[in-house]
Amino acid sequence: MFNLYSEIAGNPTHYKQFRCGESLLSIYNCPLKSKYEDTWSQYNYIIYVVEGRKIWHMAHGSYDLREGSCVFVRKGATIVEQFFETRFCFFLFFVPDEFICEVLKSKATPLPKPKEQYEPVITISKNAATVAFFQTMMIYFNSDYVPDQYLLKLKFSELILTIADNPDNSVLQSYFSSILKEPQSVALQRIMEDNFLFQP
Repeated sequence: MFNLYSEIAGNPTHYKQFRCGESLLSIYNCPLKSKYEDTWSQYNYIIYVVEGRKIWHMAHGSYDLREGSCVFVRKGATIVEQFFETRFCFFLFFVPDEFICEVLKSKATPLPKPKEQYEPVITISKNAATVAFFQTMMIYFNSDYVPDQYLLKLKFSELILTIADNPDNSVLQSYFSSILKEPQSVALQRIMEDNFLFQP
């Protein structure tokens, strides 16, 4: 199975990327090897589609991601379906639970109470601030400038707070709240239960 995070993190010369600890932001525009690729990530990740189309097939449904799509993908297994006849380019922002918790503990406005179940892919409602974040990061990717680690941490934190502060992202706000309240042992058990019947 193709480990999406390890593939990108382990090949910085092939995938231009900015990292802050385990959090990683990259632009992905390299085609996978086949029409359907079994992938796995030990970290949640945010996808922002700049161009093209891919379909994320998960244990509980499929998600057609096209230009302008912005989603939060929970860690676990997926089958990525790609379309070779179209160009594609998308941001991948891998963000560990620990980083989300660290950022949101400083948030002044409380998050809504967590629910019991969440889809494996949660749509992110974009606003001007969300789009501006990716536009700013594209400037960095298109230059030789490497931001300072402290600046990267601020930028990554900005994205999480921007998403969590948007009332249109109530489902994701609730999921973030569940991460803050859920012990890591329970989180690991939930991931295994969500994926053990999934046959990529």
